[in-house]
Amino acid sequence: MDQLVAIRAFARVVEAGNFTRAADSLEMPNATVSKLIQDLEAHLGVRLLQRTTRRVTVTPEGRDYYEKSARILRDLEDIDTSFSAARGKPHGLLRIDIGGSTARDVLIPILPEFMTRYPDIRIDLGVSDRSVDLISDNVDCVIRGGPLESSSLVARHIGSATLITCATPAYLKTFGTPAYPDELKNGHRLVSYLSPQNGRAFPFRFEHNGEKTDIKVDYRIGVNESNAHLAAGLAGLGVIQTFSYSIANALANGTLVEILQPWRPAPYPFHVVYPQSRHVTHRLRVFIDWLLERFPQRVAGA
Repeated sequence: MDQLVAIRAFARVVEAGNFTRAADSLEMPNATVSKLIQDLEAHLGVRLLQRTTRRVTVTPEGRDYYEKSARILRDLEDIDTSFSAARGKPHGLLRIDIGGSTARDVLIPILPEFMTRYPDIRIDLGVSDRSVDLISDNVDCVIRGGPLESSSLVARHIGSATLITCATPAYLKTFGTPAYPDELKNGHRLVSYLSPQNGRAFPFRFEHNGEKTDIKVDYRIGVNESNAHLAAGLAGLGVIQTFSYSIANALANGTLVEILQPWRPAPYPFHVVYPQSRHVTHRLRVFIDWLLERFPQRVAGA
């Protein structure tokens, strides 16, 4: 038995919560991961995991072993990282998760610059508006907008986006241009963005002279994916509220028209988020530094 490989397999099962996700992240067959942990348990003479058909739970001995072995794994990563940093060549696989429109309009257009600067880094880019579990899904970092909820995560602010309320000229010709937010309640058709987590519609948010207003009315259509949400607005289905970085061209060529500009809400913050408990590899560190350098201008729509 290669004890280091077995320890890494055990740690991934603890973090992922099941054998399948752990095996996928390690690029090993399930049977191999299971055998490694069985051999590790036999070597230690204790049971580390309780296995049932539905779930895997960590025994008290397993929890203690995980906490101690995790420190060893972090120390080994520190050693590897220090040598990699000394050579100036971060390498390996970086797993990033990001929302749909932010990937399309902000990150991907500038990503070639990062890949050229760091040719030995490979990227798995998960694109979805649905939140991921950074630990169990084995993601290195997540780029997300909005308020932060988990205190177990480290968040670095990487810029703020402008929310624009807009509609097509044809829609405004039919339904009129509202002069203030409350007029949206009077016969206007709203295209709401729905939370991918709970299906609830985000309110239309406005702010004027320090006074904040949320408009919550029955929507004409709700969409839970950012690119499709924009497409619904471009199709003339109603009024949308979306980020300036996604609609800069549509505003410039007149496909969409901004309304209620004096009531634009406060800038919407974006963060790169990663687990507090996980070692920050050299490749993740240089990616975060690059984001801090390049992302703010792009997400602001400049």
